[in-house]
Amino acid sequence: MVIPREVTQAKLDLRSAAAARFKPKAEYTIADRLEEKSAALQSRPFLMAGDVVLSYAEVNARANQVAHAAAALGLKRGDVCALAMENRPEFFVIWFGLNKLGVTAALLNTHNRGRPLRHAIDESGAKAVIVGEECLPVFDSPETRDLDMLWWWPDAEFPATPALRALAVMDFSVRCAVASRANPDRAWRQGVLSEHPAILVFTSGTTGLPKAAICSHMRWMMAGDVSQVAMDTGANDVFYCFLPLYHGAAATSLASTALWSGGAIAIRRRFSVREFWNDVRRYRVTFCQYVGEIIRYLLNQPPRPDDRQHTLRIMTGTGMGAELWTRWTERFGECAIVEGWGATESNANLVNLDNRIGACGRVPFWEKTNLRLIRYDLETSEYARDAAGQLVLCQPGEIGEAIGLIIDHPEVAGGRFEGYTSKDQTEKKILRNVFQQGDAWWRSGDLMRYDEDGYVWFVDRIGDTFRWKSENVSTTEVAEALGAFPGMASINIYGVRVTGRDGRCGMAAILMQPGRTFDGQAFYAFAAWQVPRYAMPQFVRLSEQADLTTTFKLRKVDLQRQGYDPGAFADPLYVIDEAERRYVPYSEAALAKAGFPPCAP
Repeated sequence: MVIPREVTQAKLDLRSAAAARFKPKAEYTIADRLEEKSAALQSRPFLMAGDVVLSYAEVNARANQVAHAAAALGLKRGDVCALAMENRPEFFVIWFGLNKLGVTAALLNTHNRGRPLRHAIDESGAKAVIVGEECLPVFDSPETRDLDMLWWWPDAEFPATPALRALAVMDFSVRCAVASRANPDRAWRQGVLSEHPAILVFTSGTTGLPKAAICSHMRWMMAGDVSQVAMDTGANDVFYCFLPLYHGAAATSLASTALWSGGAIAIRRRFSVREFWNDVRRYRVTFCQYVGEIIRYLLNQPPRPDDRQHTLRIMTGTGMGAELWTRWTERFGECAIVEGWGATESNANLVNLDNRIGACGRVPFWEKTNLRLIRYDLETSEYARDAAGQLVLCQPGEIGEAIGLIIDHPEVAGGRFEGYTSKDQTEKKILRNVFQQGDAWWRSGDLMRYDEDGYVWFVDRIGDTFRWKSENVSTTEVAEALGAFPGMASINIYGVRVTGRDGRCGMAAILMQPGRTFDGQAFYAFAAWQVPRYAMPQFVRLSEQADLTTTFKLRKVDLQRQGYDPGAFADPLYVIDEAERRYVPYSEAALAKAGFPPCAP
C-alpha cells in the first residue's frame, strides 16, 4: 500500500519545524546544550562502556576539567585542537570540553598514518593534538615524529611503550585531573555562534588526501533534533555506538540524537559480530545505527534460538537494500527501519519514514525540498543539457545525480553547504548556474532514481556504476542481488578495464564463510537467476578477507587497479564460462574461451 503523500509530508514538516528553531547568529553551542541537559538530567546515565557508566552530570564535570586544563595550556576561542582516539567515553569528554572553550575539535581518522595523517593535522590548522595512548603508534613515522604539540591520554586497555609516550610532550589527563569541575565562564566562548565550526570530520582519503569537512554547532544539534522528531526517541532509549566516532554518522547523528533525547550511549571500540547481540542484551539497546555491510555480516551468522529476543526498536542508517531489509525482519523480527541518505557535508538529505522496503527516502512534493536529481551521462561522464545549456531534471525511473540547492541566508539554518577547510575543495563540490544564472548546488556524486510516488532509491556512486555491452550496471544493485548466495560472507562488485574494449566488465571479490568453499557452477546458476546476463560478473576473485574502509564500506580502488591480472594478487581467480554455465579457475585457455585478452599491466 502506498502511503498518501500528505501523510509523509506531515512527518517531514515536523522535521523542518525542528530545524527552523535554529538561528545561525545565535550564541548557542554544543556546550550550552550539554550544560542544560546535565543540569536537568544529573544522575541519569549518559555514556556506558564495559562496566563504566558516566552520568550526564559526570560527563559535564569531566568536560569542564578538560576546558580548564586546555585553557591553562593556551588554547582559546577560535583555535582548533585535533583528537585521535578510539571509541571510548573520553572521546566525548575531550571533545565537549574543547567546545566549552570555543575550540573546534578536529576528529582524526585513527587508521591514518604518515603523509595522510600529517596532511589532516596541517589541513585542520590544529594548535595541539590530543592522542589516546592506543593511537600513539600511528604517530611513530617520519612525517609526524617532529610534531611538538602532542598531548597523550592514558588507555588502560592498550597501554603504549615508554618510547611511544615520549612522542608526546605531556600526559594531558594529569592536568585535567586537578582542574576545576565547575562550568567555565561562558565568556570564554563569547562570540562563538551556532554557525561556527564545532568539529572537523575528515573524508577517508581513499582516492586522495583527506579533506576536512566543517560541521557547525548548529548543524550538529539540528541533526539530533530532526532525528528525535522523526523516530520519537526519548530518555529511556539506549543508543549503540560502534561505528568509529571520527566519522560523521556516529559523531553527529547518533550522538546528537542521544543528547537531545536524554538517552544513554553504549560505546564499543569497534564493531564485533560476536559481541553485537551480547551488547544489545547487556545494555538493553533500543537504537542501532548501521551500514549495509554490517547488516550482511550479522545475517551471515548461524541462526540462534534467541534471534528475536532483544530490545532493538529502531535501526537507522544507509545501505539496507530490499534484500537485506527483508531478511533482517524475517529473522530478527519487526522493528522500525529508518533508511536514509546523506553525507557528512551534505546540505540535503532523505529519510524513509514510511517503511517502504528498499527506499532511502521519499519526496512527496518536490517544491518543498532543496533536493533534485539531474541527468548524468555515464558514457561521457558529463551532465545532460537542454537547448539553453541548462541541466536537465530526471523524470520518474531515470537515474541521475542528487544535488542540493545551497541556501545561504543569515536567518536560515537548513540548506547550507558548510564545505571544507580548503576553499578549492569546497568549490569543486559546487555546481553553478544549473537552472538559472547565479544559482549554486551541492553535488553529491551519488546516482539515484525515484518513482511516481516520490520514493527514492540509491543506485551507486558516480564512478562505481559502469557500462558493459551498452548497458549500465550498478555495482550496488548487483551486490545486493547476489548477496544471499549460500555460504558467502561478503561480496564486492566493481568494474575493471578490458584491453581493446569500451566500458568496463563486472568483477566480484567474494569472501566465503569459514568452512565453506566456492562452487563455480552454483554461483553461475544463482547469478543468472538474480541479474541480467550483462550484469553477471565476468571474473570472480576469492578473497581471504573483506577489503573494508574503516567505516565499513567496501574498498574498490585497489581491486579495480589490479583488474583480472593474476600476477597482481595471490587470490584464486575464476573466469566465466558461458558454454559450461559455470565459473572456472583462471587459465589462458579459459580467458581466451571467454573472449578476453590478457589484462593490460
